[in-house]
Amino acid sequence: MNKNGGGTVEVFVARIGLTARGIVYVLMGFLAYLLAGGSRTEVDQGSVLDKALLHPGGRLLVGLMAIGFACYALWRFFETGFGATDEKDGMEYRLISFVRGLIYSSLAFMAISIFNGSRQHQSSQQRGYAIDVMSRPGGRVIIGLLGLIIVGVGFIGINEGMKYKFMRYFQREKLSPIANTGIRSLGRIGITARGFVFAITGALLIVAAWSHNATKATGLDGALKTLRDQPFGGLLLRVVAIGLIIFGIYGLAEARYRHI
Repeated sequence: MNKNGGGTVEVFVARIGLTARGIVYVLMGFLAYLLAGGSRTEVDQGSVLDKALLHPGGRLLVGLMAIGFACYALWRFFETGFGATDEKDGMEYRLISFVRGLIYSSLAFMAISIFNGSRQHQSSQQRGYAIDVMSRPGGRVIIGLLGLIIVGVGFIGINEGMKYKFMRYFQREKLSPIANTGIRSLGRIGITARGFVFAITGALLIVAAWSHNATKATGLDGALKTLRDQPFGGLLLRVVAIGLIIFGIYGLAEARYRHI
């Protein structure tokens, strides 16, 4: 493993993991678009996988997504131990990779649970976690700090998308002009949209901590529904939904072309 590119195993699991992430964001974007039209659906990874089971071949898809999430987590743990390709070698990048690994490990376990027949309602689970944490000494501070971190991650994403910083993940001299233009366009729109949603999600956590109201800590689903309930929210949510779909498509392009 080296900074000029990962080993064969790392490259394989990274591309499988990035593919799974791309697919789930495309599907979440479609659910968000339906939500803007008045659907009562929940919009998160658990809901995507729950709904997949209702269709022919859905159980196979959920199983493959579990493998994909596990591969993504494993890749991020590789980066924790050996450093991330095309990033400055510092503890902050290893820590970010470690946190991403933990998140996608939990998504892999969630997908396995759904594969085995358990229904998942992430927003309810997140409220339950928030209630538990906020009931403990210093819990509101922890939730508030977590919200601030997520808001920060959101703004970092917006900045990365608007300034094309994500292009550092690609060897542009090896991209065709069409691929280069497509990745730049998809990444700018998609990464910016995802950053915007993250910022709203973090802001809701801060509000939950400030008001001592854990019902506002509802994750991605709550962020999108909050957006929908604003003036012109239906239109705004459709724009964000399209952005999430585009992020998913960008993620598939990243799975194909990213330098690992």
